Amino acid sequence: MTLRELINSVDSEQYSDNTLYQKLREIKPEYGSSRHIQVKVADGEIAITNLHVGSLGDILTYPIDVDPDMNISKIQLMDAILKELLADGFTESEASDFWSDFDNLQKAKIIR
Repeated sequence: MTLRELINSVDSEQYSDNTLYQKLREIKPEYGSSRHIQVKVADGEIAITNLHVGSLGDILTYPIDVDPDMNISKIQLMDAILKELLADGFTESEASDFWSDFDNLQKAKIIR
C-alpha cells in the first residue's frame, strides 16, 4: 500500500482538524521513485524512515513497508506518519506555514 492509499483508506472525518492530513489529501501524486517508507519498532517506539526524501507528491507514491513482526492498525500507522512529518517540534501555525507551500517543487529541492 502506498501513502496515498493509506490516506484514502482511513476515516477522513477522524482527521478533519488535521491540517497536514488535509494537505496530503489535496496534493496530486507525482512520479515518485523506487524508495519505500520503512516502518519498524525501535526502543519501543514506532520508527519511520524515508518519509522526508522527495516532494510531498513523490512521498504519496512510496509503498509503505511495515515490519512483519509489527501488529499496527491503519489508524496507528497514519498517526505515526503524521507525527513523523510534523516532527513534534512545530506549533500549529508554524506547521501550517511550512506545509502551505510545500508542494512547490523548487522549495522542496531547497529544503531537502
